[in-house]
Amino acid sequence: MKFKIVSKGDEKSNAIKATMKQYLTDFQLEYDRERPDLVISVGGDGTFLEAFHRYLHCLESTAFIGIHTGHLGFYADWTPEEVEKLIIEIAKTPYQIVEYPLLEVIIRPKSGGKEESFLALNETMIKTTEGSVVFDVKIKGEHFETFRGDGLCVSTPSGSTAYNKALGGGIIHPSLEAIQLTEMASINNRVFRTIGSPLILPKHHTALLEPMVDRSFLIAIDHFTANFTNVKSIECRVAKERIRFARFRPFPFWNRVRDSFVADDDTSV
Repeated sequence: MKFKIVSKGDEKSNAIKATMKQYLTDFQLEYDRERPDLVISVGGDGTFLEAFHRYLHCLESTAFIGIHTGHLGFYADWTPEEVEKLIIEIAKTPYQIVEYPLLEVIIRPKSGGKEESFLALNETMIKTTEGSVVFDVKIKGEHFETFRGDGLCVSTPSGSTAYNKALGGGIIHPSLEAIQLTEMASINNRVFRTIGSPLILPKHHTALLEPMVDRSFLIAIDHFTANFTNVKSIECRVAKERIRFARFRPFPFWNRVRDSFVADDDTSV
């Protein structure tokens, strides 16, 4: 099996990376930077997102697993204290694959130039530095509303626990192939009106955002942010591609949610 390790870059993460690389190669596994079978993320969720985007070209054959070396990472199953056990598992035990849905974002220019397509593991966020965002929102080709506000967040089920949650969006189990459209400070008064609630769209429904005012947009795809001008439309939908997680032990999604947001480390009570 071929593997690659992506480290956060701090001393602790780099030490774990060096240890794992040495032992796994001693077990006759091959270190491959281009098309690994297994990508091991050592750090936090930011490191995991970096690893995911680095290997977009081989999602169909690459699985991911995470070790968190700081605060509990939502995508990281393993702790530094379990590294030795994980090394043995990777070297000796076939892993199970768990797949989560992804978000595809297609940005089309007015000029008729080439459209740009992106994949997101967590979400896309659309904002502007030039006043309010004003979009005609179409769902499955039909006009739904005209949105005015600070921006929109479109998230995956696994990303529903990230910025979407902070905006008041719901948490969606990743077995559901869906995306969630959540408002950022929408303008609602006697003149302007939006739904005011998060929208959960199934796989066969797309959200098409058409700017009503000609301005530039700050569009974030996970941890990557860029400025886009001359935008004709932004299409968001469940991607055909999926992310593959390597599982050596059960770690149910709701346990992740509980451990990340509800569980209390203080066991003295």
